[in-house]
Amino acid sequence: MDNIVGSLTQEQKSIIIGSILGDGYLRIVPGRKNAFLEINHSISEKDYVDWKYQKLKNLIKSPLKIRKGRGRRIAYRFFTRQHSEITKLYHKFYQDKEKIIPKLKLNSLMVAVCFMDDGSKSYRTYYLNTQCFDYLSQKKLVQALKEQYEIGSSLNRDKKYYRIRIKQNSVEKFKELIRNHIIPSMEYKLG
Repeated sequence: MDNIVGSLTQEQKSIIIGSILGDGYLRIVPGRKNAFLEINHSISEKDYVDWKYQKLKNLIKSPLKIRKGRGRRIAYRFFTRQHSEITKLYHKFYQDKEKIIPKLKLNSLMVAVCFMDDGSKSYRTYYLNTQCFDYLSQKKLVQALKEQYEIGSSLNRDKKYYRIRIKQNSVEKFKELIRNHIIPSMEYKLG
C-alpha cells in the first residue's frame, strides 16, 4: 500500500521541483502507483541535506542514512514517502524514465535549490550543471529564465555535454533572485 500524506505546500513543491532540476530523482517502484523523491548528496553537504529533510519532514517516514559509495564517496540521503502529487511531477518531468525539463513557471526557491544542488561560480559568472538533461530541455530552462526573470543565459559546451551559463550582464540579477534562499553552508557557491 502506498504511503499517502496531506497535500504538498508550495514551499515543498518548489524544493522538490528545484531538486528535480538538480540532483534529485523521482521513482515509481514496480507494482506501486505513486512516486517518491530520492535526495542523495555527499556527506560534505550534510547541512544542506538536513535542511531539505526538515522542509519535507512530513513526507518522510525513514531517518536520514549515510551510505558508502564507490571509492571514497560517502553519501547522505533520504527518500520521501510515495505521494500522488509527487507522481504528478514524475509524469511531468520524466519521459521514458529519463528526466526532462517541461515548460514550467519557475519561482526563486526552485532556482535556488537547483543552484544549491548543481550550481557553481566560475570567474565572473555562474553555471547550472544541467548536463544530465537533453539539449531541448536545457533550452526550455534558458528560455524560462529569460522570459520570467529577464536573466540571460546560454548553453555552454562542457566536453561532450552542455550546461547553462548565466551571462555576465545577468549575474547580479541571478544572484538577487536566489540569494534569500541560499542556506549558510551553501553560500560559498555564490562566491
